[in-house]
Amino acid sequence: LEDQYSPSRWSRRLDRDTIIDVHLEVTAAGTERARASTQTLLHVPYGNGDKEKLDIYFPTSPSETFPVLVYIHGGYWQCLSKDDSGFAAPPLVSQGVAVVAVGYDIAPKGHMDAMVLQVRRSLVFLMEQYPRIRGIYLCGHSAGAHLAAMVLSTDWTEFQVVPDIKGAVLVSGVYDLEPILHTYVNDALNMSREVAQRNSPMRHVIPAVPAACEVLVAVAQHDSPEFRRQSQEYSQALRAAGWSVSLLDLAGVDHFDVIEKLSEDSYLLTQV
Repeated sequence: LEDQYSPSRWSRRLDRDTIIDVHLEVTAAGTERARASTQTLLHVPYGNGDKEKLDIYFPTSPSETFPVLVYIHGGYWQCLSKDDSGFAAPPLVSQGVAVVAVGYDIAPKGHMDAMVLQVRRSLVFLMEQYPRIRGIYLCGHSAGAHLAAMVLSTDWTEFQVVPDIKGAVLVSGVYDLEPILHTYVNDALNMSREVAQRNSPMRHVIPAVPAACEVLVAVAQHDSPEFRRQSQEYSQALRAAGWSVSLLDLAGVDHFDVIEKLSEDSYLLTQV
């Protein structure tokens, strides 16, 4: 399990120590470029917590209303931040799409229940503050794909607002947290079995409502067999519950460049 849930061991490009450093450099540099070339509103608070902030990248030529892609970063719920999460903005803002990078409390400060709630609350905030938004598209990578998937199982009645989620792009995610309990990843998260089960999208797939969003589950060729299995089984579970789902297996990429390449217009996932 330690091996299966260590994405850096499965890359064909770089060794396991280098690849994490390179990923941090690529996402940070891409975000810097995006901030320099886009109209932005940074560190917008959606709550009172230090990390409860959003970075908004506005479309180059916004029409009256515009769609928004909400990006939820990975980092195994314990590293990275919204400040490295704007790299995907340039190709999208040029097409009239706003991009929002969500900050949340990572472990050890952040608890799994709290992270899930923060991401849900960030969407409620966007709906209330920006009436010009025409449809939300979620995009999460790795741990961020898990958080985005948890959004899909939300009972919105307690929030008094139902975000208009039109689509979800879940990239190289973990949808059943139980195996994580038995690995080093849980050292910082400190999840009990109850917490892991309560926050496993795989166990909380709700029946699709008529206007349910489309879901794209993407996985990298060089993700580990466990990551690939989880993507496949979660997409099957959604489909069985009536969701409109496609599984996209991206050739020639690993757990890291599968998302880094979203900064490129010509990349298949950017296009989709």
